Amino acid sequence: MKIRQIFNIQRSGMLPIISLCIIFVFTCLSLSQAAEKRSLPTDFSNAIIQVAKKTIPSIVHIEVTGRQEQVRPALPFDDDPFFRFFFGIPNTPRNYERDVRGVGTGIIIDAGGHILTNYHVAGGAAKIDVLLSDGRKFEGKLIGSDPKTDLAVIKIAAKEQLPYVTFGDSDKAEVGEWVVAIGHPRGLTQTVTQGIISAKHRRGITDPSSYQDFIQTDAAINPGNSGGPLLNLHGEVIGINTVIVSSSGGFEGIGLSIPSNIATHIAKTIISHGKVERGWLGIGTQDITPEFAKERGIEVLKGAYVAEAAKGGPAERAGMKKGDVIVAYNGKNIPDSNTIRNEVAITPIGKEVKIVVLRDGKRLNLTARIGRPQEAARVLAGSVKDRLGVEVRALQQKDAGKFKSTAGGVVITKVEPNGPLAKVGFEEGDMILEVNGQAITGLENFIELVAAMRPNQQITLLAVDRRTGRSGYVRAVTR
Repeated sequence: MKIRQIFNIQRSGMLPIISLCIIFVFTCLSLSQAAEKRSLPTDFSNAIIQVAKKTIPSIVHIEVTGRQEQVRPALPFDDDPFFRFFFGIPNTPRNYERDVRGVGTGIIIDAGGHILTNYHVAGGAAKIDVLLSDGRKFEGKLIGSDPKTDLAVIKIAAKEQLPYVTFGDSDKAEVGEWVVAIGHPRGLTQTVTQGIISAKHRRGITDPSSYQDFIQTDAAINPGNSGGPLLNLHGEVIGINTVIVSSSGGFEGIGLSIPSNIATHIAKTIISHGKVERGWLGIGTQDITPEFAKERGIEVLKGAYVAEAAKGGPAERAGMKKGDVIVAYNGKNIPDSNTIRNEVAITPIGKEVKIVVLRDGKRLNLTARIGRPQEAARVLAGSVKDRLGVEVRALQQKDAGKFKSTAGGVVITKVEPNGPLAKVGFEEGDMILEVNGQAITGLENFIELVAAMRPNQQITLLAVDRRTGRSGYVRAVTR
């Protein structure tokens, strides 16, 4: 009797345990099945083979032809009419244009034939030829480009749907992760190399003022790889190979790729609108160093310090103030000033965003509506006068006779007598071509550069004297 009672008690007591075991087994099976879909290959002997087979049909070889102006070397007695007549030398122009050819890589991003590549590959091309992996050749048409991120979209007209790549989430890529690069280095088509992600968030490599946030890899990348994909072992594109850091001009183990999350946003915007319009928040920010944090009494080292909030800009309207520290933007942690700049840039214009700032040790939740570049130019125009003590206008066609370069720059229209630029000799009519080594591409670009300057910052300007036409570098200090 006792034995039966004990058995019954044990049996009844085992029911919950059995139920838990069943639930545990089914949970493990479900997790295992879910993991199978995203797990990395266990057999690395053919992992890269599978990535190559999956992706190569979507990768193209790009050949471009551009026009480049050359200066003809001067001949002896070149300007002597008698010498020309006696020896029968024709009066040819000193400058002439010649064809320049280049090669690169691109990836097909949809079945309709849109191809993503680098701006430095296709941006200035007069003629674009696209060679598919199956040997077919098409003429490419430039849809649009974005020099600030070094990206461009071209299109080919194929009669049938084309194979295209799959993009992964570059934010989830991790340092140490295996990656594959495919491209056409030195014109050698369909070259596959492998390596790992060496680092993330590399910035200021080629241009401190551009929208850079590179993935660094040691997968072999050489000239001709530009515009090709950096892939994870699932065969997803997580980067667009763009730059190599090299003293020899060849591979030295440091390659840089544009993250896929930035590239896909730029590509979609170009395809939809033919150009890229970046969001604007109306702030000037800087990184927080230990010394800066101690000086300002800031308790955190991660975040973007708000050095300036433009009057009437989206940030100021949302309640942001100079001295705030931005620590989160739309749910994403902000470790530094470059991150907030890039996040704002890819936010759709007009979208409301949630921003978390630290002010006097307290966390504040703000809501801002992202503005458009035209609004930025209008609001920030006053920053040029505030920082440099001048007013400027865009370079115009009528200036061609005064200045040798008409590719970019601004002309000074008014100078404050005691302003920063007046103190170093600038006058009305002088031209500014560069700011701190950054070529000025237009009025808006110049305003953006000046608005990002800090008070009492030393700057170097490449200027052209209106009186003599001579150019030179001038140093000044902002106010």
